[in-house]
Amino acid sequence: MNITFNRQLPTPQEIKSMYPLSDELAKKKKANDEEIKKIFTNESDKFLLIIGPCSADREDAVIDYIKRLRKIADEDIVRDEIVIIPRIYTNKPRTTGVGYKGMLHQPNPNEAPDMLKGIIGIRRIHLKTLTETGFSCADEMLYPENHSYLSDLLSYVAVGARSVENQQHRLTASGIELPVGMKNPTSGDISVMLNAIKAAESGHTFIYRGFEATTKGNPLTHAILRGYVNHHGESHENYHYENLIFLANLYDEEHFKNPSVIIDCNHSNSGKKYLEQIRIAKEVLHSTTENEKIKKLVKGLMIESYIEDGNQKIDEGVYGKSITDPCLGWEKTETLIREIASIRKKLKSKK
Repeated sequence: MNITFNRQLPTPQEIKSMYPLSDELAKKKKANDEEIKKIFTNESDKFLLIIGPCSADREDAVIDYIKRLRKIADEDIVRDEIVIIPRIYTNKPRTTGVGYKGMLHQPNPNEAPDMLKGIIGIRRIHLKTLTETGFSCADEMLYPENHSYLSDLLSYVAVGARSVENQQHRLTASGIELPVGMKNPTSGDISVMLNAIKAAESGHTFIYRGFEATTKGNPLTHAILRGYVNHHGESHENYHYENLIFLANLYDEEHFKNPSVIIDCNHSNSGKKYLEQIRIAKEVLHSTTENEKIKKLVKGLMIESYIEDGNQKIDEGVYGKSITDPCLGWEKTETLIREIASIRKKLKSKK
């Protein structure tokens, strides 16, 4: 094999013992989980907002951003209408495998990869966020066996467009006791996403971290619509009214446990034109007013946002500006969050 085995890495249990979760923080995280779960089981009519940088590139700027989210989340109108889950995406999938792969690989984007420092770094940033803001966050499960390093800290897990057809992702999701969002693949084939949801809802026996493991299935697995790319390489949206009706009808044809969808306002839905996220978010909210099935199906939005607008090259060094996909800056973000909450409140008053 053309592989050099550099060193044996600590197990998840060892890393968790180095950076433990206190009983007090575990209770806070459990309370967050319960509030989020109730949205997917229709026990709560609050709206989810999974929001944050495209990729977590540096601890200080990410936590600064999330502290700003905390202040907005505590405003009366926002707290009454929205549940915010910050994005701390510590693994970055690359279409060609080239480029910055996230904090797990490079805790310092300007230095060489160091997986040991990366594993410690991603646990530390999630733990510090929970400690300092009370938020338990979302991360992408790019590598299924690495989920165990963060399993006691996360409140939401996403499976990306390039991973959704992978068997190990589906089986691991079946053993996670959190909402797991399955994105539609880059080709846009909705059946692939629904098959992934169905697989994750079921129990399985498989190999996980060297063990024969058995799962009971995850009833909180759901869809994420993120747009797609056609065979000419052109981006196409799938957040419009007709797309949501189509998905609702497909859900009706099968016996899914908690039919739900989150709309990703960036990626191919926006053509990576990050300012379009504002318009897309409002269009989705409008669609929920036009059809009861859509209203019940759409549980929230995913938005890529950071301190500064746009993105930059790694060596530019602008604090709080994305080094991967372009994001909404903070001023536009706080305005949008308040607008979403206000729209939701007005919709309720018209009942």
